[in-house]
Amino acid sequence: MAAWAGRKGAGQTQVNRVSRGLSLLKSVARVTLGVLVGATLFLVFSEKRLIYYPAAEVDVTPKALGLPFEEVAIDVEPGVKVHGWFIKAAKEPSVATVLFSHGNAGNIADRLDRVLRWREVGADFLLYDYRGYGKSTGSPDEEGTYRDGRAAYDYLVRDRHIDPTHLILMGESLGCAISIQLAIERKAAGLALEAPFASIAHMANAIYPFLPLGAFIRIRYENVKKIPQLKMPLLVVQGTRDEVIPVAQGKMVFDAAPGPKQYLAIEGAHHNDVYVVGGPRYARALSDFIARVTASFAPGLLKTPQP
Repeated sequence: MAAWAGRKGAGQTQVNRVSRGLSLLKSVARVTLGVLVGATLFLVFSEKRLIYYPAAEVDVTPKALGLPFEEVAIDVEPGVKVHGWFIKAAKEPSVATVLFSHGNAGNIADRLDRVLRWREVGADFLLYDYRGYGKSTGSPDEEGTYRDGRAAYDYLVRDRHIDPTHLILMGESLGCAISIQLAIERKAAGLALEAPFASIAHMANAIYPFLPLGAFIRIRYENVKKIPQLKMPLLVVQGTRDEVIPVAQGKMVFDAAPGPKQYLAIEGAHHNDVYVVGGPRYARALSDFIARVTASFAPGLLKTPQP
């Protein structure tokens, strides 16, 4: 009996240990779940601040760089006026007009360097800031950026009488989403995308794979779902060392698009230096794309292929 009692007591002790272990595991699980839920809610409610990084100060202008331009102010809706620059080609007549939608940070002043590097492309450029960026009024959100893009397009076509068959829609990073939206709604000669992403949900899952953000994010920018509707030629340019947008997402967008289409990988380029590392090769690809989709003689284009 004493031996039986001893075995019974030892068994009870083991049961108690298991019980305490399970209680500890439940507590850890509850804390972990609470942390995950809290982190998810924080990121969801902070999503605008995590997506849009506007800079108000315009620290350089086309005039300072010797670029011929016109100031542009476009009324989008009550309380929102979009500011931009219409930068004229190095030679007239221009081979096309490029409506350029920039990325999620800074403003149009940060995109002047690429226009300088692309002077030999022979195109006019309209650079514009989304609401809340640079001198544009308002506050950015997904639908608002789409409306800003439409207003910029309408300014070119209605006010400047640009023929859509000589209009190129071009987006960089976040601007790819605005350009894709425009491309499935409006007429243009072609669509050029630099560093496109699949969607904000895809980006959230790539950055925070341990959080179930995809279903809760309100800002969507569903590029990979929209691109199959495209009815114009496509050029996708992407750096092979992009540290912001996974290269696989750019390929997803490209693969989901109908033809005709072209993919240009810039070896060694990161997210923000694609046009720098790409250099003449990128400029040549853009020149060829413009010439092909506008089917026009382009005396301002680069004359010989560059490595």
